[in-house]
Amino acid sequence: MDFTTGGRLEVRITPDDVHKRVSVRLLTGDLSGPDRFTDVVGVLTSWTGGVLHITRRSGESVRIAESSLVAGKVVPAAPARRRGPAANARELDRVAARGWPPTEREPLGEWELRASGGFTRRANSVLPLGDPGCGLDEALRRVTGWYAERGLPAYVQVSTGAEGTQEMLAAELETRGWTREVSAQVRIAALAPIADQDTDISAVTLSRQIDDDWLARYQRSSRPTPEALSVLTGGPSVWFATIRGEAGESPAAIGRCVVDGRWAGFAAVETAPERRRQGLARAVMTALARRALEEGASAAYLQVETDNGGAHALYDGMGFTLHHSYHHWRAPSTDHV
Repeated sequence: MDFTTGGRLEVRITPDDVHKRVSVRLLTGDLSGPDRFTDVVGVLTSWTGGVLHITRRSGESVRIAESSLVAGKVVPAAPARRRGPAANARELDRVAARGWPPTEREPLGEWELRASGGFTRRANSVLPLGDPGCGLDEALRRVTGWYAERGLPAYVQVSTGAEGTQEMLAAELETRGWTREVSAQVRIAALAPIADQDTDISAVTLSRQIDDDWLARYQRSSRPTPEALSVLTGGPSVWFATIRGEAGESPAAIGRCVVDGRWAGFAAVETAPERRRQGLARAVMTALARRALEEGASAAYLQVETDNGGAHALYDGMGFTLHHSYHHWRAPSTDHV
């Protein structure tokens, strides 16, 4: 990472660069070893009182003393992707929201308040894609009140790590005492290579309907509420995949796909613990991808929690790459009691 002009390290950022993506180099505590420098890349969300606040692509907030800076510069809003379908974060977040639709929604300016009886944070959180039409404090007051009326904690889903994402909002929530609870990645891939996997899909059954067998394997809700069923079956064009287990047993593997224009969104890909590493999840996704291709889709996306290592390995092998991350920020408890 080049910070130099004429062979010298330079700090080429100022407080006027707040809101911009920056790369900085700072001195660590040990000034004698080879690792005396640390680099931080992210959106500069504030620079006050001699302290810089940078939000990384992962959503992590980093505070840096101005006195420790040895170099810094503004960098492009998002690194160029080497492969995968073209898309911006707002498009993907809207598509993903349509593919996991809440049972209740209400606009707040360009924000959308979503509720589904508590079934998943995605369907019970604010999607803040734009201006709420009022000041942030007033918007958050309305948000916490709306969720309190429904007996739910208030969450805001905030994206980071790509052009047009919401690092500034993340920083504002943090200063107001909101807590980042869960982080996930939005991954994308071309659809055709997934459908072209050399995988036996003869055991995969596809259906428009969700059944008790499929639900028996689904780890989030084997006895779903009406709200959960509404979310699972909602979306523009929904398909459920099942690989049956032995007689009297739950399915060996399941999956769900929503086709929405050019996008095919994969979710709920699960395999029985005793049947893992047998290629069943790959077979489920391949079968769903072939059906999505038939409906005209050309690109794929999925959302996976950051700490789900097994799923990351599967998706890496199928060609999915990270587009951006999102995080659920929860209101302070006093705001939704």
